[in-house]
Amino acid sequence: MKNYFVLFKILTFFALSCLLLASCQSKTKETKNFSSSVATNELPQRPNILWMVTEDMGAYIPSFGDSTIVTPNLSRLAKEGVVYPNLYSTSGVCAPSRAAIATGMYPTSIGANDMRTTSNTNETGLPAYGAVPPPEVRMVSELLRMNGYYCSNNYKEDYQFKAPKTAWDESGPYAHWRNRDKNQPFFSVFNFTETHESGLFEPYGFRKIETRHYHEGDTTYTWGPGRMTEEETPVHLPKDTEFNIPPYLPNTPVVRRDMWKLYNNIAEMDRQVGAVLKQLEEDGLLDNTIVFFYGDHGGPLPREKRLIYDSGLNTPMIIRFPNKVNAGIKDGELISFVDFAPTLLSLVGIEPPAYLQGQAFLGVDKSSKERKYIHAAADRFDEITDVIRAVRDDQFKYIRNYRPDQGYYLPVGYREKIPTMQELLRLRDEGNLDSIQSLWFRNRKDPEELYDCKSDPHEIHNLAKDPAFKGKLEELRTEMDRWLKEIEDEPNLPERGLIAQLWNGAETQPVTSKPEIEIINNKILINCATEGASLGYKIIGKDGNIPKVWTVYQEPFEAPEGSKLLSQAYRIGFIPSSIVEHTNIGS
Repeated sequence: MKNYFVLFKILTFFALSCLLLASCQSKTKETKNFSSSVATNELPQRPNILWMVTEDMGAYIPSFGDSTIVTPNLSRLAKEGVVYPNLYSTSGVCAPSRAAIATGMYPTSIGANDMRTTSNTNETGLPAYGAVPPPEVRMVSELLRMNGYYCSNNYKEDYQFKAPKTAWDESGPYAHWRNRDKNQPFFSVFNFTETHESGLFEPYGFRKIETRHYHEGDTTYTWGPGRMTEEETPVHLPKDTEFNIPPYLPNTPVVRRDMWKLYNNIAEMDRQVGAVLKQLEEDGLLDNTIVFFYGDHGGPLPREKRLIYDSGLNTPMIIRFPNKVNAGIKDGELISFVDFAPTLLSLVGIEPPAYLQGQAFLGVDKSSKERKYIHAAADRFDEITDVIRAVRDDQFKYIRNYRPDQGYYLPVGYREKIPTMQELLRLRDEGNLDSIQSLWFRNRKDPEELYDCKSDPHEIHNLAKDPAFKGKLEELRTEMDRWLKEIEDEPNLPERGLIAQLWNGAETQPVTSKPEIEIINNKILINCATEGASLGYKIIGKDGNIPKVWTVYQEPFEAPEGSKLLSQAYRIGFIPSSIVEHTNIGS
């Protein structure tokens, strides 16, 4: 009998151990198919959406495997939400990537991939211009406004084109969901710039404007210009911390100091994120809001930002659903920045337009098939031009270099303000870089590159000439050719030729035609001869008060007798029309 009792205890312990193990694994395993059930069964019909977007952000936080610093607010968000480790930007730099986010279009398909389109004209000899998407394309925020959402952006835009006045209810350093009408659903974006590569420049110090996050919504709060001194800047981790320095950077005091700055900036950003989330909770909105956190591309360091290796493209994303649905799950599906717009619309019950080049990964219109590949491109960066395209599946990346006679490293003046970049150049000139660190400074590129990103996450060992990977090379070549044809990307087209295409052969930037206003049967109709122009209007009552916000024109409407109407038209990438005024309506 005693033996049976001992056996019973052993079996019971084994069963409980299995249950606990299964429970732990269910919290950490990658789960692929939960998101559609979230959207249909457990989300509000018109949820609020909060986007918290930081700059130049690699996987430097604990919830993505890096325990160098403590990030209590992002770690809490990850614990209560879903972690997405396989989000990739379409470019390794901000403005093209933000164009993809705002429009749901690949930057190379709309003339948005050269960084930047409105500056460096002296170096390039080109006119300033803006990306020109097809006429049906709208900023996703405008589509949300047309469906009753209050849309605010705080505060960075940087889309490679001037945003239409119809894009946002408000966009600026004081923009906040708190300024909406009572019970109006909102889409609010908060941008955090402390982690930008300029945060590595000397003299070091936090940006004063970023202190606004601790006072969001308070329009009386002001800040001084520039940055704090280093003495004024909070220290969130010891300066002598041991850092895991990537193999493409040297382990020197200069690099270690930049690593300290990088993590100190992230820790400060985490506190700012916490301040915004605290306001959401204080307003009783946390469990009526889908919260996104993500970066606008990969990391800020040399051989990260601007490049289309994973170090430049891969950025963390966390999504917290109302009531902590699927808390603690990690979803490993591939996601591209062009997927944001259709997913956002899908989550709020708006059918994504057919022109969008991405696919929804959440919501009622979630794609029936997960993405198999992500795509990226690099062209001009400020004063220096290159031409590179990339495609990646869940393991391998293929890169095609259209200028193999040009070296990998580009002397981008802005980047050379980073002390680590200066250190790399010094060591290169002294001949003191090791074999891995020297790869970036080769005088020629391989025409093709192929990397196993699982076994070689830093993309050091090019497999393109290895016969064992011939099949994968051919697969990804074919996929790149398909993608280029589908989005009508011509990599070898000179930028001047691109501008000619965008401007339809004109010598100067096209101008949006003035809106035409008619009143028929007491209803106001607004039209514009420019195809694809967004139309905005304001109604000024007899009291003379001018509304702050431009309303998106969608259909004929009535206005109070004796009021005045202002209207403006703007096609993205064109010069906005002049403002047209119609007075004494109905009199």
